[in-house]
Amino acid sequence: PPQTSEEELFGTTEESPAFAEFLDVLGQRVQLRDFKGFRGGLDVTHGQTGREAVYCHFRDKEIMFHVSTKLPYTEGDAQQLQRKRHIGNDIVAIVFQDENTPFVPDMIASNFLHAFVVVQLEQGSTQGTLYKVSVTARDDVPFFGPPLPDPAVFRKGPEFQEFLLTKLINAEYACYKAEKFAKLEERTRAALLETLHEELQARSQAMLGLGPDDDRPDNGSAAPGFFESFK
Repeated sequence: PPQTSEEELFGTTEESPAFAEFLDVLGQRVQLRDFKGFRGGLDVTHGQTGREAVYCHFRDKEIMFHVSTKLPYTEGDAQQLQRKRHIGNDIVAIVFQDENTPFVPDMIASNFLHAFVVVQLEQGSTQGTLYKVSVTARDDVPFFGPPLPDPAVFRKGPEFQEFLLTKLINAEYACYKAEKFAKLEERTRAALLETLHEELQARSQAMLGLGPDDDRPDNGSAAPGFFESFK
């Protein structure tokens, strides 16, 4: 049935044959226990994030997909926080549609999700499995390629996989340039530089045999540090 709310999206427990077929396009199914590749935050020791996941090695990158139906379903939890904890903290999401159901990004309440790639099964095709692709992103996310053809309909196969995975990776990079992530990166870089400055200062004092205050001027006014002088 059509899913038009966050609760319905995260509450799905069964994979339709069409969705299972689409997962084969994304990558291979792997057993999480003792998995040695990139795990994408999933539990590979105790099975707390499910038994199986979809994984792909594409060019020089490893991709672990957070598939809602493969994450644990919690009976009685309308919000399915176990599932939302992973998908809601992703930056890019794929929305698969078995039929033509309008998708509105606001369905999922998340501070992190910035781009959605919507893949819809084309019904009644006599040319094999066809997928229609559309993309939506927040206003401050710059354009990312490859551009969608017109019409944006793809036949299942290696070319579609190449297009889709490239689009997803470029979407993630583009999202990092959005205001929220750009500011976060700036704060992280400033914090790392501040820590580095403090460590270098402490090591210099140790090498010179000085205490924390021994290198200050005698007049009692502290000399401006690097970060006060250079901003």
